[in-house]
Amino acid sequence: MGEMIFLQPVFKEVLWGGNKLRTMFGYSIPSDHTGEGWMISAHPKGDCCITEGTYKGKTLSWLWENHRELFGGLAGDVFPLLVKIIDAKDHLSIQVHPDDAYAAAHENGALGKTECWYVLDCEPDSTIVVGHNAKTKEELKSMIDEKRWMELIRIRPLHKGDFFQINPGTVHAIRGGSVILEIQQSSDITYRLYDYDRLQDGKPRELHLQKSIDVIKCPYEEAAPDFHTESGQGFTSTRLVTCPFYTVTRMQVSGEAVFSQDQPFQMISVFEGEGTFDGKPVKKGMNFIIPAGYGSYTVKGDLEFMVSGVK
Repeated sequence: MGEMIFLQPVFKEVLWGGNKLRTMFGYSIPSDHTGEGWMISAHPKGDCCITEGTYKGKTLSWLWENHRELFGGLAGDVFPLLVKIIDAKDHLSIQVHPDDAYAAAHENGALGKTECWYVLDCEPDSTIVVGHNAKTKEELKSMIDEKRWMELIRIRPLHKGDFFQINPGTVHAIRGGSVILEIQQSSDITYRLYDYDRLQDGKPRELHLQKSIDVIKCPYEEAAPDFHTESGQGFTSTRLVTCPFYTVTRMQVSGEAVFSQDQPFQMISVFEGEGTFDGKPVKKGMNFIIPAGYGSYTVKGDLEFMVSGVK
């Protein structure tokens, strides 16, 4: 049956971060400019440590290297996914990510970055940037050269519970006043297109204009929604996306429900309420892994959580 894998998040202080990881989820964070919690990560820039059980004190990357059977014997040099909670007190830069082929060629063999966002909370009248208005690469380059940023980007209203699939080549930006659950390929490759002329340590942050132009897809094609809802004893599930890199399903449990772990691994992100997983207490903000071969598990309580993993 095995055991669930609980992890210590890695927190990132950034120019645009806030304190919601403490005020919403109770985490001890390094400062009031903490913008990211890497909740499930084996990435070199944020490798989570296991907090209990047989492998307490080991990192997730170590577990991937030494006990691949816990991940269904998946092939690959690196644990493929990364789960973050993002607290954007201020706007993030307008940016874009490459696909695997471009990243492999231009970023020392790194993975590209496909990601998705689930809005955990946002302030009234919040907005988000997803997509752009350039019809061709030539128009894109012209709009960038002339700094016509507001004409280029697509700004959308934002609401709690919204979901966005962000494919490589999509211009995007999380904006201030939002808290986002992000599930992505295990990559930290980001090309900044525009950063509002902000200064960090007295200097503008680096932009990556040519690489951005290389990878932005023109015209913009929106990812088609892939929602599918079903109900069972004690639960309602809504599949939010299935793509080549991951599947993401929102679960709502009221009372008691039994689920089966039939994937190479399942990543669980609890974002509302509290309860138990096979008797183990869990609450809002907790993230953990249910390994391959675990079998069925019983969830009790009133809670909402995301289940994500590879296809």
